[in-house]
Amino acid sequence: MENQLTRLNILSVKGIQMRTFHITWLMFFVCFFGWFGLAPLMPTIRTELALTKAQIGNIIIGSVGSTIIARLVIGRLCDSWGPRKTAVRLLLVGSLPVFLVGLAHSYTTFLLFRMAIGVIGASFVITQFHTSMMFAPNIKGTANAVTGGWGNLGGGVTNMVMPLIFAAIVSFGYTPAQAWRYAMIVPGVMMLGIAWLYYKYTTDTPNGNYDQVGYTAKNTKTDWSVLADWRVWALALAYAMCFGMEVTFDNVASLHFVDTFKLSQSSAGFWAGIFGFMNIFARALGGLVSDKIGKKYGMRGKGLLLAGVLLLEGLGLLLFAQAGTLVAAITAMLTFALFLKMSNGATYGIVPFVNQKNVGLVSGIVGAGGNLGGMLFGFLFKSSTISYAEAFTYIGYTVLAVAVIVLITRFKREPEGTTQVAASVSMA
Repeated sequence: MENQLTRLNILSVKGIQMRTFHITWLMFFVCFFGWFGLAPLMPTIRTELALTKAQIGNIIIGSVGSTIIARLVIGRLCDSWGPRKTAVRLLLVGSLPVFLVGLAHSYTTFLLFRMAIGVIGASFVITQFHTSMMFAPNIKGTANAVTGGWGNLGGGVTNMVMPLIFAAIVSFGYTPAQAWRYAMIVPGVMMLGIAWLYYKYTTDTPNGNYDQVGYTAKNTKTDWSVLADWRVWALALAYAMCFGMEVTFDNVASLHFVDTFKLSQSSAGFWAGIFGFMNIFARALGGLVSDKIGKKYGMRGKGLLLAGVLLLEGLGLLLFAQAGTLVAAITAMLTFALFLKMSNGATYGIVPFVNQKNVGLVSGIVGAGGNLGGMLFGFLFKSSTISYAEAFTYIGYTVLAVAVIVLITRFKREPEGTTQVAASVSMA
């Protein structure tokens, strides 16, 4: 595509490409902040609503599961509406359950609100799609990894910040039952602010919005042949193991630290936040290394890198599951977190090249795979017969198995110049 950037200067906001770069990761960050805003407050919510372990498991499954369908839909809408309109509409609609979750006073209503909030997790697909539109192939993996990582950072920051917002509201004389409800107004307002920024300061492509460059939905049809491509499913499995584990950990970390190591809600939120905060560099590192290896060893090298970091993630998870002290647990967490987030970046260092005529659809399928993994992992944490430590052990072995699958998958890159948007631009 014309006018795609070949270099990434993260300190720059000059040009539509870099403005879009920063606004799209901010959009994802805010959506993640809202998506997981309730997770660090679950010790309080659990007490107020008298939730059982099975019910908490259902809430985790619901909050992640609803995003699966949403990601598939959003991927296709990016192809047809364009990422700009898709992002603005998702933010506006998604802010409603974030604002209104405070109306929940029972397990059932809380579960329904969590499922509705989970839809905003599809913002990831928009970020990856939009970044792919703005950057050339030589830097696409790094750019995707940085925007994805900084967006995922919202999951860490919310674990740290929401308990502080909660405590501040309590200090004004409100009860804990009121405080967690009022705290969720903050991410809702943030989402509305980013919707305005996205509408005003971004375009669908470096050359303008879809309607300006002659792109219309009738120019293309959904190519469902991608479903027959094993490489897409291998990437979906890989993303289930890394991103799926990430959203699962974001959901259960505070409860795990409170129950296992007897930490306070604020302290547990801090350590859970450290896990998410590593996205500030680790996911970007995975994308950067993927691009570097891709230049020298091609797509095969990218695949080997992904298999390697998944292997190390699995081993780190096994160590975390066996940790008997807080220090050992934090050390193991930092270890598996590094390779997990690098796996995220390495996965999407491959995604844009698997089928360049259907970037949005492939991004949606792989993104949905991540949430499917998180949903399935939720069943382990729901079980009354499986401890959290045992659940982490089972997941660790599963990650190792998927690393082997990725290792034997042969990734190839399509010829340049076949993207749908590139074709539409040439007709403008």
